[in-house]
Amino acid sequence: MDFVEYVIEQALVLIPALYVLGMIIKHTQFIEDRYIPVILLVVGVIGSIFMLGVTVEAVIQGILVTGVAVFTNQLIKQASK
Repeated sequence: MDFVEYVIEQALVLIPALYVLGMIIKHTQFIEDRYIPVILLVVGVIGSIFMLGVTVEAVIQGILVTGVAVFTNQLIKQASK
């Protein structure tokens, strides 16, 4: 399934930004790993709303880009095992 075909072009820039942010948070010692997806979700939705305006579509796009970023991280992690 190609998740990226559901993400609009303007929101694609958020995927690598969220991925990098997740890697930065991962290397901090005061945030547990289980909270990283939640933090990325909040940042993704806020970033999407900032880019697209306050709409339901912006919230959905924020959720989608966060999902793609977390999914990409998991693919990379599983492929290296």
